[in-house]
Amino acid sequence: MADTHESDAPVAEGLDRRRFLTWVVASPTLMVAARLGLDVPTAQAAQPEEAAATAMSLYLTLQEDGRVSTTLPRTEMGQGITTAVAMLVAEELDVALDAVDIHHADVDSRWFTQLTGMSSTMRLVSGPLRAAAADARARLVTAAALRWRVLAPTLTTARGVVSAPDGRRAGYGELAQDAGRVVVPLVSTQPKPVSQHTLVGKPTGRIDARDIVTGATRHALDVDLPEALPTVVARPPTLRGTVRTVDSAAARAMGGVVDVVSLGTGVAVVARTFGQALAARAALRITWAPGPASALSDADIRTRLRDGIGARPLPPLFTTRTLEGRFDFPYLAHAPMETQGCVARVQGGQAEVWVGTQDPKHAQREVARALGWDLTPWKVTVHTVRAGGGFGRRFFNEAAVEAALVSKAIGKPVKLMWSRDDDMRHGRFRPASHHRILAHLGLGGRILGWHHRAAIPTLEVPHGFGDVITALVGEALPEVTGAVFFALSQKLPYSFGLVSHELRDISIPIPTASFRSVFTSQVGVSNEVFVDQLARELQVDPVTLRRERLDSNRLKAVLNKVVAEGQWGRTLPPGVAQGVAVLEEWGSAIAHLIEVDVTGGTPRVLRIVIAADVGLPINPKGIEAQLQGAAVDAMSTTLSAGIHIDAGAVRESSYADYRWMRMKHVPADIQVHLVRSDDRVGGVGELGYPSAAAALTNAIARARGTMPTRFPILDEGV
Repeated sequence: MADTHESDAPVAEGLDRRRFLTWVVASPTLMVAARLGLDVPTAQAAQPEEAAATAMSLYLTLQEDGRVSTTLPRTEMGQGITTAVAMLVAEELDVALDAVDIHHADVDSRWFTQLTGMSSTMRLVSGPLRAAAADARARLVTAAALRWRVLAPTLTTARGVVSAPDGRRAGYGELAQDAGRVVVPLVSTQPKPVSQHTLVGKPTGRIDARDIVTGATRHALDVDLPEALPTVVARPPTLRGTVRTVDSAAARAMGGVVDVVSLGTGVAVVARTFGQALAARAALRITWAPGPASALSDADIRTRLRDGIGARPLPPLFTTRTLEGRFDFPYLAHAPMETQGCVARVQGGQAEVWVGTQDPKHAQREVARALGWDLTPWKVTVHTVRAGGGFGRRFFNEAAVEAALVSKAIGKPVKLMWSRDDDMRHGRFRPASHHRILAHLGLGGRILGWHHRAAIPTLEVPHGFGDVITALVGEALPEVTGAVFFALSQKLPYSFGLVSHELRDISIPIPTASFRSVFTSQVGVSNEVFVDQLARELQVDPVTLRRERLDSNRLKAVLNKVVAEGQWGRTLPPGVAQGVAVLEEWGSAIAHLIEVDVTGGTPRVLRIVIAADVGLPINPKGIEAQLQGAAVDAMSTTLSAGIHIDAGAVRESSYADYRWMRMKHVPADIQVHLVRSDDRVGGVGELGYPSAAAALTNAIARARGTMPTRFPILDEGV
């Protein structure tokens, strides 16, 4: 990870063999990439400080002491990918886990995509990474065999050492240069079969856990760039408001203030300390022009969405009855623990930014455009640092743009911080939405069709899917990109006759961004809630209906697991009920059973049982943490957390009024069971949210006798 400018300097071309031995990187990666049909850079570009590759290739470097450096072109945001990647490398290379170092890659055009999202990191990098590490190990064994003039298959590897039957041993570091000269390995270059894994698949603590709990982890504002000046920005009272006039005389006269800079998004104050900058920001006298949403409040938005849903389509032939369900979801803030921040230095026609971003390439384009370098984005270097949560928020890099503009204006590096209030009231939001679901029934309760139409404000996706082409489409035609993503991601896993999902894109001038599980956080939730309603209408047990109609054996398996572990159907006290829901997405399947008590008025979650099939579970402990966290997110947004719009302004400002669940609300009993159908690597990060939200809603509906249709359920601000 790049913490200072000096640490990001490229390694010298004439590097000593006892330091970084890049042939171990270049040879295996070139062969692996060739087998995958990928475009790859030269050997020199394989050094971890100058990471350059394709979207599906990671590079390995051995140091003189045998340590392994792995460059990761995705962003660690707390999801644990650094640990999973280290486990894969350690497994295939036969080194200790603590001998593997993970580094974030800076932005580089030779990576096809560096986007961290859509639960794609481990799905896309695990195969190429295992192949590259296995190939490197085969070359090391071959190098030792040639040195000792023995048969390569007789050699073994363990903890970074190649051993011969006669007792001779050589560490990876001393073999690396010879291994780089190997043309054809004399042992198999295939990754280990899963049956031989000794680390992958075993619950493992995070390699960065100690640094996290001791505060040693380095985020954007921890970057120690000499002379970087603390900077904050005064922002308008309404979303996307603009500056009319600024009186900065009082602010400039305050101690420690270096400069005041007007931006398109507000007015920046640069000072010697953040305390001085915040005090001077409060002293600014600004008149603001209202933003484009200043005439809109919650009621207006709900009306627009409901009006946009349109007329009912014609039912299928032989329909005797149609059931209808309507659901309303609010805008949501991502609210990551770390607010937006960036360190920037713009000097001499070049720019550097240090930022925790989910898409460094998009950050590079955004900063370059702001600086007037649209045609020369390579003049902007983006150093990716770890982020304290993302959930879709860090696809957008306002802090990097602002920091770069201020640095250019004052000619000095800056360290720009967004406050919690800034992030909550001027960030981007999961769109609100209105849904209408129609279930068409025939004689005898036969299900003939299912139609789900969702009215959703335009989802802004200027980053596309991480590549330049879809990013350009996302900027020019966001509604097209949103519609494509909707069509690709929204599926109903039931045999319900004629099934269709339809998106109605509604133009509302409130900034949006994808949220954990994107459209499924609303569409998938309302689908699973209405499946329960359909079961009630048919007087069928909701688990029975799902078992009979699910068209996925993986979903049936995880459903059966939670039903068994959660003891579905057992006698419960009055006011206590269980709910279930399922989801299949991103190559994985999941089911939730949630038990809730509504006797106290406010629903209280008693127990959560989760079963997931993610294929090969690289780190079961990390998967468990992800699914538990997603369940808490789902509890929060289902019950209490939501964003309100009052005349174009966001009402919430912090965790004090954006009512996320506290630890006291989280049940002590959250079980995670892994059900494994094959060894493919499935996605996890977004998987756990939708079915948790739906299972909780279904439990409340069964306990209260009425189906919730508006979220959050406990919303008191309307």
